[in-house]
Order: sequence, then structure tokens, then C-alpha cells
Amino acid sequence: MINSKLLNPKSIAVLGASNDVHKPGGRVLKNLLSSSFGGNVYVVNPKETEIQGVKCYSKVEDLPQTDCAILAIAAKYCPQSVEVLAKQKQTGGFIILSAGFSEENAEGAKLEQQITETINSVGGTLIGPNCTGFLNTNYCGAFDAPIPPLDSKGVDFITGSGATAVFIKECGITNGLTFNSVWAVGNSAQTGIEDVLEHLDTNFDPKTSSHVIMLYMEKVAQPQKLLLHASSLINKGCRIAGIKSGGSSAGSRAASSHTGALATSDIAVEALFRKAGIVRCHNREELTTVCSIFMYPEMKGKNVAIITHAGGPAVMLTDVLSNNGLEVPHIEGKDADELLTKLFAGSSVGNPIDFLATGTAEQLGTIIDYCDNKFDNIDAMAVIFGSPGLFSNWEVYDVLDKKMKTCKKPIYPILPSIINVKDEIEDFIKNKHRINFPEECVFGNALAKIVNTPKPQPLHPQLPSIDTAAIRNLIDRSENGYLDLESIRILLDAAGIARKMEIEVNRVEDAVAFAKKAGYPLVMKVVGPLHKSDVGGVVLNVKDEETVIKEFNRLIKIPQTYAVEMYPMLFGTEIFIGASREEGFGHQILFGLGGIFVEVMKDVQAALAPVNEAEALSLIKKLKGYKIIEGVRGQEPVNELLFAQTVARVSALVQAAPEIAEMDLNPLLGSPNAVVAVDARIRIEK
Repeated sequence: MINSKLLNPKSIAVLGASNDVHKPGGRVLKNLLSSSFGGNVYVVNPKETEIQGVKCYSKVEDLPQTDCAILAIAAKYCPQSVEVLAKQKQTGGFIILSAGFSEENAEGAKLEQQITETINSVGGTLIGPNCTGFLNTNYCGAFDAPIPPLDSKGVDFITGSGATAVFIKECGITNGLTFNSVWAVGNSAQTGIEDVLEHLDTNFDPKTSSHVIMLYMEKVAQPQKLLLHASSLINKGCRIAGIKSGGSSAGSRAASSHTGALATSDIAVEALFRKAGIVRCHNREELTTVCSIFMYPEMKGKNVAIITHAGGPAVMLTDVLSNNGLEVPHIEGKDADELLTKLFAGSSVGNPIDFLATGTAEQLGTIIDYCDNKFDNIDAMAVIFGSPGLFSNWEVYDVLDKKMKTCKKPIYPILPSIINVKDEIEDFIKNKHRINFPEECVFGNALAKIVNTPKPQPLHPQLPSIDTAAIRNLIDRSENGYLDLESIRILLDAAGIARKMEIEVNRVEDAVAFAKKAGYPLVMKVVGPLHKSDVGGVVLNVKDEETVIKEFNRLIKIPQTYAVEMYPMLFGTEIFIGASREEGFGHQILFGLGGIFVEVMKDVQAALAPVNEAEALSLIKKLKGYKIIEGVRGQEPVNELLFAQTVARVSALVQAAPEIAEMDLNPLLGSPNAVVAVDARIRIEK
């Protein structure tokens, strides 16, 4: 719960205020006084009587009652000041700019905890410490620059790094992006990114709230809370984009299973963002471009008309869109022929619509009208219009602005001549309140990323029915570590996961007896060694009794082997399903092509449990090797529905048994009629 005294205070005190605007205490006061804040401003500094024209108090005890306090004093003085403010001055909002807390050492962490406990005791809200501050349309409580253009319909920006936020704001402001609020949460001692999302979610008003949220995260402290409130906001009509940095392979943990090696924290973040419907970005330009597109009406479909007076940028944009699943459909027919007559000779309307360097503002307006009203296969328009420096673009941008106000379909302005027509673009941004996309390929990639991000998945989907009682009975009596084959069989059967019918033998006579009963060909594998193929412990296509005897005698002598597993040889495409528990995130379910391909190609999709059949099926279709799943060059296809159902059953299994730390079904053999687990490993960690 965010205290209203932080959001809309009637009075604000700045502790550590200064006349030196190059210090945080001086700059934050200057920014506050320059903002729209109309309440009382108090300042505290024992060395001054007046600061920046404001009467100065020598100590915090002398202050009148104040709703909100901004602290820019040494860390060691903060706990006592917060105590006075919270207990004596009825302060409810606290912004601590000061550093020297948990980010520095254990002593600082104790100070931070003490401050947090005091603020919690009065139901206050703390932003920071170690942050650049907070601002909204009511006031500016931040010391950094630039202060962005503020608009109640602008972006709500929540960031874990104040310095990075500066660069992100600069990138967005340059192209016309406006902001409703900026939350630089710093150490997040009390209020983190997920808490701000919760506030925005629980207080969302479709008429007055911002519909665009921008995130910069260096950690996901509360994944389930993020998932809950982000997906809720998006379902209410918000759109969210975010960067989660620190996802390189250097952060991957070593693990003994294929799933563990694949299921890095970054894959969990990717799965979390996708499940929530958050558009994941990887750099400042991409983030601000995605959020800028969010500020325009949503494109309903995937078909884009590219309207241009310069061929090269249009070709490059066409490539980007086409290579990322969007369409630049061919435009033809009676209406297209009619449009062509209204343009100069040499123009083209096939899409891209190129009306030449000599094209006029009037022609641009006509083209837009045709795309909006007559071409049913167009969902949005990207207008590329710059200048070689021979003429101004005032009239063109005026027409573009007017059409953007009246058209039913979104129009995205790509105005690349940021030097040649600098004044016209500045007018377009500042006076017409538009956002420009100066680079067509950056825009195209961002638009594709938005279109290709799915809507939020249900948080409590219907999962297959499984025998939960049998699963719990086995898990409750199991020790930590890898389960034996019999326990794995019980779990797979209870979850309804089809498996091969096998036997474990430790005498050659039993091996021969099973072969006679089951028939040939057979598979023989060692039981005991973790990586069977690495020790020569797998024999395929055993066709006679003589080979059974010979291979049994060889396999049983391999170190750590205590039995030999035998089963009829199965045929099909090798696929893979695994599960891995990631702290805070729950279980990731990973699936894709199996066998050695899971190690070499790493062509897997990941989803956070619970995963239903529909979600699994949509992700299977995104595999790079999906053509193999479909069946190529005479190879039989894998039954995609059974594959997806098995993924959902694995999800149901780990939901019933959260003690499963890692699980591999590798390979499963997929055919048109069955998906059967051939090999499985399950590790329990209670």
C-alpha cells in the first residue's frame, strides 16, 4: 500500500537542502521548487537560515508537521531523523536519496532495517535509500536531470537504477515520449518494483491511469508478485515493457541434468515476462521505442503499409517486418489503380507505397486516406518522410498530424532527418505532442516484438487430472536425491505420462527370460551410472539371445552398475520435456527436440508452471526445429497434441510435488499415435 502522502503531499521537507545545486540536496530542492508543487516547502540545514529563497530550519525537530520528507543527509543521521518525522511530524512519505546503506556494508544494512521498521510502524512509504528520487505530475522529488515532460497519460517508469533511468529518459524524451511518474526505487528497502506494480494495479482507473508502464530491473525480487500484477494490469488494458539486465550465460549455474543446464535464471525471467504479457527489451533504445509505440493506438493485425518518399528505408523496414512475422501485403486492384492516378508518374502503390522524393503533402494525405478507408488488408501505416535538405517539411508534418487525429488505423511517423528538418521535427514533437521514430529498423524490430509477445496466460489454468494421492505418498517417503527407477515409474504412471515397459535384471538368466517374453529388438542399459551413454552403457537393436548374454555380461561390469534395464525398442522422433525449480519463480517446464540435440542445439521453449495444453502447443510451434516435429522428408510427424498434453502433465506433476528439483524426460519418442518416455531422471530436494 503506497501512502497517499508520498503521492500527493500538501507539504514537503528537504533535509540536507543546499544552495549548491550541484549537490543532491541542492538540486532536489531546485527541481521541487521548479515543479508544479503548490504546497508548503520546508528545508533543514543547521548551517543556513535561508536556502534558495526558502526559510531554513536548523534541525528536524523544529519543522512543522509535514506530509513528505526528502532526505539528502549522511546515512548515519537518517534513522533519528526518520524517527522524528514519523512519530512527531506525521510524515507518511519518505524519499531517501542518501547512500551508505545495504549496498555498502553490514552496518549500513542495519541502519536501513531500522529506518524501514520505523516507517512501517506508522504505515508510511519509503522510496530508496540510495536512489535518485520520485516524481509525478504533483511534484518532483528527484535530484537528477532531465526532468521529463509530465502528462497524466504518459509512461509510468519504475526503475531499479537511477543512473540508468537518466539515460533511458534522455532516449525517450528526445523522440517525444512523456511520463506520468518515475519511481527510482534504489535499494528497495521497503518498496520495490513489484510493490509499485501492485499499487498501480490495485488503484488502476481506466479513465485516469496511465496505460503504459516501463520497467528497468536488475533483479526480480518477487517473481510471483510481478506475474500477478503485471498480467492483471495488462488484462485491464495496460501495456508493459521491461528490461531485465544481467542475463548472460556467465550467470548460468552448473547442473547435473540437461534441464538444469538449460534452465538458467534468465530463461526463467524470459518465461515469466512472456507468461505475464510483458514485452521484454534488451537495450534503452528498444525499451523507449516499444513504449513509444504503446502510446499510439494498438495495431489490430499484422499487416503494415509502408508509405515513403525514399526507397531504401522502406526496403529495410520491409525486410525487418517480414523477417519477424509481420506482413507488408501487396496492394492491388481497382482502388490501387485509382490511387496511382493521383500520384506523380513513376510512383508505386504495390507496398511499399513510394510516392517519390517530389511527392507532396496533399499526396501523402490521399495515400493515408486510401490505406485507412479502402485497403482492407492494411492494419497500420508506417510513414517514412525526411528531407535531403532541399525543402522544408512543415506542410507534410501538418498533414501527417491531422491524419493521425482522424484515422481509424494507427499511423507511425518515421521522420529520419533529425538535422535537415530539425525545427519541423521539434515542432511535431513539442507542439503537436507526437512521438517520432527516427530509425526505421529500430521501429520495425520494436513493433514486431510487440506483436509477437502473447497476451497474459491464465494463472490458474485447467490441468490434466492426475493421481495426486499416489504422488504425495511416494514423495513424502522419499529421501533427497535421485529417485530409483521403480519410484520414477510410479510417478509417471500417477501423472498419466506414457512410458516404456521395462525390467531391471541383475542375473543373466533373467535377461534371457525377459527377451524370450518381450521379443526383439530390445534396448539394454546400465542402471547406476548417471550418464549412461558416456560409459558405453547403452545398447540398441539387440536382436538375438546370444547378444543379450554377451551385452549383459559386459554392461554389469561397468563401474557403479548394479543392474541392467531392458525394454522393447521403440521408434519415433526424439523429443524432450524437463522441469527445474528456480527459487522464487517456481518450476520452469522446458521442452523441445530431445536426445543429444537438447545439448547441442538447445532448441527448447520454457514456460512457468502451471502450463496448460494450449500454452504448450503455442510454444511447440515456435521451436526452431518445428519442421522436424511436423515431419520432413518422409519422416513421420510427432503428435503435437499428445506432446502438449504431456507437457501439461509434467506441469501438473511438479505442481503436486514441488519437491521435484529437476526432472528429465529425455528422450521421449514421438510418433503420430504416441508420445512415450524412454528415459527419465527425477531429483528430489525437500
